[in-house]
Amino acid sequence: MNPGKNQNVKLSKIDQLFLQYADSHRNSVNILIHWICVPLIVFSIFGLIWSIPFPYISFLGKYNGFVNWASFLIAFSIFYYLKLSPTLSYGMLFVIGIFSYFIVQLEYWEQAGGPAMWLVCLFIFVVSWIGQFIGHKIEGKKPSFLTDVKFLLIGPIWLLAKIYKKIKIPY
Repeated sequence: MNPGKNQNVKLSKIDQLFLQYADSHRNSVNILIHWICVPLIVFSIFGLIWSIPFPYISFLGKYNGFVNWASFLIAFSIFYYLKLSPTLSYGMLFVIGIFSYFIVQLEYWEQAGGPAMWLVCLFIFVVSWIGQFIGHKIEGKKPSFLTDVKFLLIGPIWLLAKIYKKIKIPY
């Protein structure tokens, strides 16, 4: 949608946010770095929060391990996405399901003698943010979240919206 063609066109909230976000994501190298680093950052944050010890809740019984601090992050972010775009929120829920699978695999690896899951996630987090800042250095513009923190949540669905557009799923 090109707002310059018709000044009477009112953009949806999500399209307004995407336009603002895209303003500092025009360089093809920076965009490529974002395709790699944004999902890794989301995964690593999810894993870091997942690894924070959660109290035992007796009524959950055998499902006790399925609720953790990351559950609250998921609920908050999906609710935020749902308000912006239901179809993108469903896509993000699917992505989070995939991330959950891999986080559980990291837990199994840790139990088998591998590195602590939180340490792997911390490494991914640091390396990915270095990549992001390199991308923005190449772009010549500061990251969007430095002007508004909500853009930390917009980055992942901005990428997902690009996939939706490619496969012609409206959002």
